[in-house]
Amino acid sequence: MTSQNHDRPERPAFVQGAKKLLIGGRWVDPAGGEQIAAINPATGQEMCRIARGDARDVDLAVAAARRAFEGDWSRWTPHQRRKLLLKVHDLVLDHFEELALIETLDMGAPLSRTRNLREWTSQVLQFYASQCDAGTVAAPRNSLPGHFLTLKQMMPVGVVGGIIPWNGPLIGLWWIFGPALATGCTAVLKPAEDASLSVLRVSELMLEAGVPEGVINVVTGYGHEAGQALAEHMGVDRLAFTGSVGTAQAITRASAGNLKRLQMELGGKSPDIVFADADLDKAVPGAAMGVFTNTGQVCVAGTRIFVQRAIHDEFVARLKEFTATIRVGDGCDPQTQVGPLVSQRQLERVQHYIGIGGGEAELVAGGHRPGGELAAGFYVEPTVFANVRNDMTIAREEIFGPVASVIPFDDMDEALRLANDTPYGLAGGVWTQNLGTAHKVAQGIRAGTVWVNCYGVLDPAIGFGGTKMSGYGWKGAREHVESFLYPKATYINLD
Repeated sequence: MTSQNHDRPERPAFVQGAKKLLIGGRWVDPAGGEQIAAINPATGQEMCRIARGDARDVDLAVAAARRAFEGDWSRWTPHQRRKLLLKVHDLVLDHFEELALIETLDMGAPLSRTRNLREWTSQVLQFYASQCDAGTVAAPRNSLPGHFLTLKQMMPVGVVGGIIPWNGPLIGLWWIFGPALATGCTAVLKPAEDASLSVLRVSELMLEAGVPEGVINVVTGYGHEAGQALAEHMGVDRLAFTGSVGTAQAITRASAGNLKRLQMELGGKSPDIVFADADLDKAVPGAAMGVFTNTGQVCVAGTRIFVQRAIHDEFVARLKEFTATIRVGDGCDPQTQVGPLVSQRQLERVQHYIGIGGGEAELVAGGHRPGGELAAGFYVEPTVFANVRNDMTIAREEIFGPVASVIPFDDMDEALRLANDTPYGLAGGVWTQNLGTAHKVAQGIRAGTVWVNCYGVLDPAIGFGGTKMSGYGWKGAREHVESFLYPKATYINLD
């Protein structure tokens, strides 16, 4: 179903003209003087332009971050940093309607999704504000002869680099800026070239809130230029990356120069397991939107839907019926549930996999591009394949689009064997009314997060992460904050 409601909000004034880089508290032109078009994926039309930063700009940004880290920022108390984070919280929330609209225009997510990020953003900023004392000093007893006082504390690692993807920059930026501000680190952020505008606008607000110059820096540009330079830079002490396995492997190699700390959140091909006793009134829409949310451009998407054979045909029929009710359209239309893919490149990738799926399995829903008013945008219908085997291409490779593969299974052992037969380990789900089944399957799925009778919910104070080729390191929770710190012991001879 396509959405064609013309009651759309006006484009924010920010989404026009040419954007600059944020380096050392100032907005500056890129060293190369070049720009990249910011395209509205709903229309395929250029909205404005962003700066094409490169290694020279990364050098300047890292130097600015280092000066800030070693300067007055290092003397800010936990209380001062907490007050700053809460001021950022208030200002960002005051402008959240604008930020949600910018995110929708830039990467296509429906306003129904981006507006709902307001409460999550409030949670994540308040959480990091609560963590400003993570560097507290302890005085553990020691076993040394004589009289020694031992002090142990956590110290900020220094300059942190962040490379975030285009599928949710309004979320992704806080995994870098939040813990950096909480711990006293400084940051250089490289957002994806396909969606940088919300990051730039948030950064403006953070400066307005009083973040000191050089504490946050933003270099927009291409991954193979600005991103690679940030990964290789000897002045970066820690680097967080979210994206593809291939890029992560290149970043790992690039990081060897100064052995910078790494955090990786990578791909997924997550299993969502539906048992015969599941409440299908909840499981069908829950599993469907576990794939189709954000047009399938979610790292934890449950794209492999395993269904117990006894209910397989009924589930597929109901999934097909539900998929037909999803409203596809411009994300600025408040009726839209699924918007466009982020770019022409991503559209071609998803279409390629749909073509492969058509030769492997049974296409039961979607698979086509909408026409009419949506023809110029990067749209594809929510797509369902049935009679999929776990060894098929569409079940093995991450598509990052609204494509679900339904795979039958007979019993719990087979479900777990198939679910874990993947190089990824980011997330998973289980739908059942049996408490024992829920516990056994949740424990048996090798993934960082498992949902039971729901899918995709996330509390930043709990956090998430992956295993196997889905990466390492934890986002959110105390563990995330402490990864921005290193332990330091001091021995004081009292004799």
